[in-house]
Amino acid sequence: MMSKILIVDDEEDIISLLKDSLESRGHVVFSASNGEEALEKAKKMPKLIILDIMMPGMDGYDVCRNIRDRVQCPIIFLSAKQSETDKVKALALGGDDYIVKPFSIKELMARIDSHLRREKRAIFLNETGKRVLINFGNLTIDLKGRQVQINNEAIAFAKREFDIIELLSLHPGQVFSKEQIYEHIWGYDAEGDYSTVTEHVKKIRAKLAKIDASTQYISTAWGIGYRFEKIK
Repeated sequence: MMSKILIVDDEEDIISLLKDSLESRGHVVFSASNGEEALEKAKKMPKLIILDIMMPGMDGYDVCRNIRDRVQCPIIFLSAKQSETDKVKALALGGDDYIVKPFSIKELMARIDSHLRREKRAIFLNETGKRVLINFGNLTIDLKGRQVQINNEAIAFAKREFDIIELLSLHPGQVFSKEQIYEHIWGYDAEGDYSTVTEHVKKIRAKLAKIDASTQYISTAWGIGYRFEKIK
């Protein structure tokens, strides 16, 4: 199935190689050679972004940080940086995958196909184009009605619990730290601490597990935070 894919890299040879490979598979490909250009091209709402880290000016980390709240597609980091710290940082900022250069073009194409397949999960929109229902396997989240169901069985969540579910489910696969979740839900000036996020996530998981104990909808990225799993 044809998808719009954005390649962000300052190496022309890599852009050319990836462009040829992706277009031969029927995808529509556009590219950017620096961070500033990437921010503009991201407005075309690609279905997937391949993002280099080391670029002149704005690097890939900054690009991801700037676009993650408005671009929900998978982001695959493609970089010569090999340290665990770099990989953890990329994933914490909202990356979905990390591939080290030099890379296997076959493996990269396979990972792209895998991410695009997962993105085909059912998403229902209202007349304004905003998300109303999101499906993850047997779970349905009604954003407008603020309701959650598994196999058509409703689950009651407190306001903060649903707010966390909404935040994570709108960015499936993206890791949010406890600090980020707390600031999104409670606000920067709220009185309290980040430990309350852990307690709320425990309650959410317990309620989901009462109906579907076999599926882990919210997983822990150890040392980073939480993410909503991409479930077909």
